[in-house]
Amino acid sequence: GYRVDRWKKLLIPYSSPTKAYFDTSDQDPYCMYNYLLDITTWNKSVRRGFIKVKITDYAGNTVESQMNSEASTFQQYKRVKILTGFHQDIEKIAKISLTFSTKTLIGPKHKLRILQMKLKSLNNPKR
Repeated sequence: GYRVDRWKKLLIPYSSPTKAYFDTSDQDPYCMYNYLLDITTWNKSVRRGFIKVKITDYAGNTVESQMNSEASTFQQYKRVKILTGFHQDIEKIAKISLTFSTKTLIGPKHKLRILQMKLKSLNNPKR
């Protein structure tokens, strides 16, 4: 990664317009490891909420994603793609855990029934 204060020097030499997306953390070394969570649910009624992803390697090391700031809407048999970020990279994933939250204290608790899920590393697409 590059320090954000030097991004301009790196992108200006390109002749075509360049878009840059910086997803940084608040912890040193400030880099994030991004994954795309592609999820299909089979709940009959619509669910709206937040997903937190936890991944664990074979040695038992665990890292948890940041909670997305925007709620996702889950409908029966509809795919939803969510960008998740981690402070640490886990090379060989042994276990994936998801937590669904509506962030409401009042009302019934809802479950999210998952039909299919894929987690793809954006930093290392061959994984």
